[in-house]
Amino acid sequence: MSDRDNETKRLGASRCSCGHHASEADHVAALRGETDDLSGVVEAAVMRALFPHAATRRAFLQAVGAGTAAAAIAAAFPLATATDLFAQGAEPEKKNLKVGFIPITCATPIIMAEPMGFYSKQGLNVEVIKTAGWAVIRDKTINKEYDAAHMLSPMPLAITMGVGSNPIPYTMPAVENINGQAITLSMKHKDKRDPKQWKGLKFAVPFDFSMHNYLLRYYVAEAGLDPDTDIQIRSVPPPEMVANLRADNIDGFLGPDPFNQRAVYDGVGFIHMLSREMWDGHPCCAFAASKEFVTTMPNTYAALLKAIITATAYASNLDNRKQVAEAIAPANYLNQPQTVLEQILTGTYADGLGGVKKDPKRIDFDPFPYESFAIWILSQMKRWGQIKGDVDYKAIAQQVYLATDAAKLMKEAGLTPPASSAKTFSVMGKPFDPDKPEDYIKSFAIKRT
Repeated sequence: MSDRDNETKRLGASRCSCGHHASEADHVAALRGETDDLSGVVEAAVMRALFPHAATRRAFLQAVGAGTAAAAIAAAFPLATATDLFAQGAEPEKKNLKVGFIPITCATPIIMAEPMGFYSKQGLNVEVIKTAGWAVIRDKTINKEYDAAHMLSPMPLAITMGVGSNPIPYTMPAVENINGQAITLSMKHKDKRDPKQWKGLKFAVPFDFSMHNYLLRYYVAEAGLDPDTDIQIRSVPPPEMVANLRADNIDGFLGPDPFNQRAVYDGVGFIHMLSREMWDGHPCCAFAASKEFVTTMPNTYAALLKAIITATAYASNLDNRKQVAEAIAPANYLNQPQTVLEQILTGTYADGLGGVKKDPKRIDFDPFPYESFAIWILSQMKRWGQIKGDVDYKAIAQQVYLATDAAKLMKEAGLTPPASSAKTFSVMGKPFDPDKPEDYIKSFAIKRT
């Protein structure tokens, strides 16, 4: 058990997850301050620098209280100045980093930032490491074999809450991609375009805690099928999906590209529907790191995040997509024919049924981690029984989805962040209000809760 874990345990449930604040509310307020988005990160780092031993730090907090401690540190150390320096790109505490990724187009900004020099421009030497599956990437990041990782956007929420793994505070400071997924069916099912005809079919999704799982469940439930009894859903690593479709182990999958387009390229499947036809602008994958990494290495975190958001801004420009496809096609990255990647990234693609379609928003890149996204994901986790009981949706969303950090760096990258981290949207025509997630869950006829 780490120093910080021991400290948190001794302080008791009333303390926050990092042990620096009297409550989780105080911790969130410091880390996510509305007027200074980086101040909480700097404050935590300064606290550890001034009191490197957990016992001394605990005694100081217990003696004077969190509020007095913050004031005392501010008086002795110019936090505002430190925050400004952090924002300007202070020297990274650690320059050689390992970042894990799954070889899918959702990871484009994280991958392309290495060959196209976005990491090196921030003074970092980042090794991006191809990884077999999501459980592996989760475990390697938790075990600190990776400093940070490409994750599915629900994963940092699940890890933080201890759903599917031990609870460890995680953060998601940037979305990697929006849209970019599809339902692909075996060619033998080209006459089954109505999901009401799918009873008894076997489908793959990349992971239990994935937008793919929640969108597939949502889609078939809207057609009147129970995803737990009327179809089979199994987790299959994305690189294995096409082979499983070819071998007739599955009838289809809701998965990430390039494997939808690769199934078309190989003649074993067709694209039934793009995920943006269900929910245009939905998040999929993300850049994620432990809260410990964010708070103990703030300069490294800032440089890494800036590199990824700058790469995201570059990838968001359609004029750059062919160059991006060339950068991520090699074997050590996606290991795919460049023509497959160009079809995906440019949005002009063969659908597998003899047609050529044009949709420049098939995949897009927008790094802003709306807290509303997190609340929708949590609502689906509860809808399907992955989490139970009362859920403080907004608090968890604010703790994990670091919207203000992303907004600041988006401006520096030439992107325009939204004015608010909350927004309403519709999924298959059904409006979602992030202020009323429980009403949303209750409105569904098919659910586990």
